[in-house]
Amino acid sequence: MSGASSENPEARPRPQYGEYATPEEQRARIQRPEVTEALDAGVAPQPEQPAPTPAPAAAGPPPGPLRGPLWDRIVTGGLLAYGLVSTVSTIVQLLDFPRYAESAAGVLGVDATYTNLQAGYVWGAAAALVYGVGWLLTALLTWRRLRRGRIAFWIPIAGFVATALIAGVCVTLALVGDQQFMTAIIGSVPN
Repeated sequence: MSGASSENPEARPRPQYGEYATPEEQRARIQRPEVTEALDAGVAPQPEQPAPTPAPAAAGPPPGPLRGPLWDRIVTGGLLAYGLVSTVSTIVQLLDFPRYAESAAGVLGVDATYTNLQAGYVWGAAAALVYGVGWLLTALLTWRRLRRGRIAFWIPIAGFVATALIAGVCVTLALVGDQQFMTAIIGSVPN
């Protein structure tokens, strides 16, 4: 550039491609292409309009916890209460696994003594833990679903089935670990 052009701004060539724009101005033009088009056309850009606020929603139920049908809440609450009582009594029985196994054999009409005490206590405690955690997870999932106003009676049923299957594996491992006990049970089965 010559010295004369720096004194007279009209004599300077028009900047191209944003060479005199600050990084902030460049970002603003990139974010708003209508500004770039207006400046290219030699028109002053319109100031950015704030986004319109949405109209208030129609009057409806007040915000708060949604609720499902009354019958579902009653059935679900009953299932959870029954599950809690059943879970607590089962946990108490499983923590004394040898007596639990012998009473199960008595129901089958077999006089058998459970002798693998260490495995029985370990697997019995594991099954008791499964029942406790299973009920807590079931109650949590049920509460969340009820809070959203959805049908939830099926969750305690599904929770029971899943928990009983997992705890059943623990009980089976404890029973199979005692050969004398299993021999007495299997020997009592009629051919």
